Amino acid sequence: MELWFSEMHTPNIKISIKVDKQLCSIKSPYQRIDVFESADLGRFLVLDGFMMLTEKDEFIYHEMITHVPMAVHPMAKNILVIGAGDGGVLRELIKYDHIVNIDVVEIDEEVVRVCKEYLPKTASSFNDERATLYFEDGLKFVRRQENKYDIIIVDSTDPSGPGEGLFTMEFYGNCFKALKQDGILINQHESPFYAEDAMTVKRTHKRIVHSFKMSRVYQAHIPTYSRHWLFGFASNGLHPLKNLNADKWNDLGIKTRYYNTNLHKGAFYLPGYVEELLSDVE
Repeated sequence: MELWFSEMHTPNIKISIKVDKQLCSIKSPYQRIDVFESADLGRFLVLDGFMMLTEKDEFIYHEMITHVPMAVHPMAKNILVIGAGDGGVLRELIKYDHIVNIDVVEIDEEVVRVCKEYLPKTASSFNDERATLYFEDGLKFVRRQENKYDIIIVDSTDPSGPGEGLFTMEFYGNCFKALKQDGILINQHESPFYAEDAMTVKRTHKRIVHSFKMSRVYQAHIPTYSRHWLFGFASNGLHPLKNLNADKWNDLGIKTRYYNTNLHKGAFYLPGYVEELLSDVE
C-alpha cells in the first residue's frame, strides 16, 4: 500500500508527495507535528497538516529570509528571531562571526525537540553560545523589548493557529518599538498566487506599511511550496537596495547555495501582478 501526504492549496488544488516512512507524529499543546521521509525531498516537517520545510530545498527559504537583511545591515550584532523552531534561520545567522547575540523565540518546545531529533541538518545550531532560546509567545515577548535589536526576523507559520498573532497591527507596532533606529524587520509574506493567499499578502503589507516608513517586498521560488513566495523588508532607516553593501558582504566569505548579492537586487523586482496587488495598499 502506498502512503501519500497531501496538502490543499485551494479547495480545488492539492500537492501530494509519496511517503516512504512516517518518522514522527505527536500532538503538542499547540499543534500536531509530523515528520515524514520521501525519496525525492528527503525528510519533511508538517505542522497541523501544512508543509513547513523539506531537506531538499529548505536552504532557499532560510537563506533568503536571513542573508537579505544581513547584507543591508552587515555589522548587525543583536538579532531577534521569532518562530524558527526548526533552526534553519539560526544555522544561517551563526555564519556571521560579528553577531554577538541571537534571541530565538518559539512558542512550541516540541517543535525544537522534534527537529533536533529528526531534522539535524536544519536544527544544528541551537547549542551556539550566542543563541538564547525562549519558549513563549512571540507577540508577548516582543512587547517587552525596546530599542534593542538590529534585525528582527519573523519566521512564522501561516496566519492561523499559533502564528496568527504574528500578523497583527499590534505585533508590527511592537517590532517597530523593539528595533533600533536603523533596524530591519523581515517576515515571511505568504504567496500572492492564489486569491485567498493574495488577500493575506495585502493585509500583511498594509499593516507593515502603517508601522514603518519604508516597506518593500521581495521574492523567491520555492519548489516544495509549489508557489511564488514573498518576504517583507521594513525599516525606518535602511533601504534594501540603496543600502545594500555587496562588496562588504562578499568579503565576509559567507557560504550560501541560493543567495548572492546579484540575486538580492533582482529579488526586489517583482512581477506586474504582484506590484499591482501591493500598490492598492501602499
